[in-house]
Amino acid sequence: MFFTYFLIATFATILGSLAGLGGGVIIKPILDTLGHYDLSTVGVLSSITVFSMALVSTFKQIKSGFKIEINMVLLSLGSILGGGIGETIFDFFLTLFVDQSTAKGIQALIIALLLLVVLFKNKLPKYHIQNNLIIFMVGIVLGAIAAFLGIGGGPINVAVLIMFFSFSTKNAAISSIFIILLSQLSKILLIMLTTGFSSYNLNMLPFMVIGGISGGFIGASLNKKLKNKQIEKIFNISVISIILLNIYNVYISF
Repeated sequence: MFFTYFLIATFATILGSLAGLGGGVIIKPILDTLGHYDLSTVGVLSSITVFSMALVSTFKQIKSGFKIEINMVLLSLGSILGGGIGETIFDFFLTLFVDQSTAKGIQALIIALLLLVVLFKNKLPKYHIQNNLIIFMVGIVLGAIAAFLGIGGGPINVAVLIMFFSFSTKNAAISSIFIILLSQLSKILLIMLTTGFSSYNLNMLPFMVIGGISGGFIGASLNKKLKNKQIEKIFNISVISIILLNIYNVYISF
């Protein structure tokens, strides 16, 4: 089972680092389908794995010449605040259900609907937002959604960067990972400073973190080598696959 979780983390974070998906949007539905852990533990496993990937990937991209623009900093700062808000909403959300499978199904349905919108990102109107307050507020929303759904926010980040800031898919993918890095850091620190990690079953975490680090290196290297159209195709195929997996999770949850 250890090797299975290592492979899941590696595969998810290669795609996450390469196409800006983050990895959490892949890890969460797969772990939900396996059903070995409760929602809270899945969220923690996903967040720490994705954080390790984002740390490695961002470092590698900066070393290769990637420059962090001011709007990325504002979005990231907003996502840090949003991450805390999203985690608080998630904790309250769990108290509403006696059976976590219902909560799991609702999360899967929201993810599937959001990803359907993401899939048609290139057909939606494009903007170039420059107002710093609006950029910060967008970051809060992104961070809150990512933390609440436990997915890191990758594909949603990419879609927002393309639609609201006119990024190419390739640049959006790189920038998305930087946003994910800080939003997941805020979530991890919030857990550390409040409930702590003792209540979670994290036996698989070391293997998933190793997979996340490996995926970060491999994905960032592939991102440099592939063209924008190739990354766009990988992104779309991945999103369609994740939508289908979440629809399956909705089906088995109700």
